[in-house]
Amino acid sequence: MEKGIPIVISAPSGCGKDTILEQLFKINDNLVYSVSATTRAPREGEVDGQSYYFHTRESFEKMIADNEVLEYTEYCGNYYGTPKKAVEDMLAAGKDVILKIEVEGAMNIKKIFDECVLIFVLPPSIAELERRLRKRGSETEETIAARIKQARTELEFADKFDYLVVNGALEKAVEDVNTVILSEKMAAKRNAELLDMVKNS
Repeated sequence: MEKGIPIVISAPSGCGKDTILEQLFKINDNLVYSVSATTRAPREGEVDGQSYYFHTRESFEKMIADNEVLEYTEYCGNYYGTPKKAVEDMLAAGKDVILKIEVEGAMNIKKIFDECVLIFVLPPSIAELERRLRKRGSETEETIAARIKQARTELEFADKFDYLVVNGALEKAVEDVNTVILSEKMAAKRNAELLDMVKNS
């Protein structure tokens, strides 16, 4: 069975990556989502085990100590990380695994999975990003300022990613991300066996 591709999606908070992924899963049925673990409190409507695995700081640190996370980072005072076994199992089953993680984690995943694809979602502008954060209605002024500051830091890593997608119009952003994934599935470097089969037929 052909192994799946790990696909990392990173973006500053407020860029709409969750909405992009929600639509992406409707049009690409080989995608599965790697649910991240976090110590932050659930937002309204988030479900444990679907949105995130919500942990206490103590239990998350035990996962780190037991080598049960592929990568982790601390962001705005909370841990975020990728549980290891679930990802490895899904890739072995031939599924393309979406990992929605921060830029630091993306760099770490690249070291573990050389074959992974890194996609960075950009806002149309910092001003638009701030507008979207305010529209959420769940962020304090202090948190918004911290997220904008963090966004500027994350943008410094964007050129280390394989692809950049601007989320200006949602439909186009979804189409762009899916095009990247489909192109990668057809890349020569991933299809050596197919080429050999045709050459030897």
